[in-house]
Amino acid sequence: MAGLALGLCVVYLALAFGWRSWAQWRATGSTGFRGIRGRVGSVEWWGGALFALSLVLGLVAPALQLADVMSPVHALDGRVGHVAGVVLSVGGIAATLAAQRVMGASWRIGVDPAESTALVTDGLFAHVRNPVFTAMIMTGAGLTALAPNVIALIALVALVVAVEIQVRVVEEPYLLRTHGQAYATYASRAGRFLPGVG
Repeated sequence: MAGLALGLCVVYLALAFGWRSWAQWRATGSTGFRGIRGRVGSVEWWGGALFALSLVLGLVAPALQLADVMSPVHALDGRVGHVAGVVLSVGGIAATLAAQRVMGASWRIGVDPAESTALVTDGLFAHVRNPVFTAMIMTGAGLTALAPNVIALIALVALVVAVEIQVRVVEEPYLLRTHGQAYATYASRAGRFLPGVG
């Protein structure tokens, strides 16, 4: 299943980052890429660095397993995990692309504090404030289930920590400063990562 994990990972990165950045550039003149922000070693910087690390490790993990350089964790490597991995991966990729599409011109990778984008509260965002990140974690969990080795597990943990930092330390404070009461009201009715939670 490591070959399938690698293939899905490549497709995911190409669509969610490559194609989406290209589409954003075509629509707005900007790729939406804001990069890793903050002073080196700051919490904000760690969020971006861990996110980048999780993407690299997420690609390397199935490749190493496919090349027989790394073995899967046997307790996690089985038919149930593989089926769950396919469902989570494919569902996560589709949900990521759907949420990015709803964001339209407001889609960004990273935050530029000097920028002000429209507050998106419809579609998937009507129920969850961060559906792109929820879908990314779903995809990461699925890919890990397909090629469950130590590197994949580290990549998944790095992704979860990076998302938590990005949302709680960077994005939500930025949105509150930028949109004020409109964001506070929205946040009171839409869950952080899941409907009705947070």
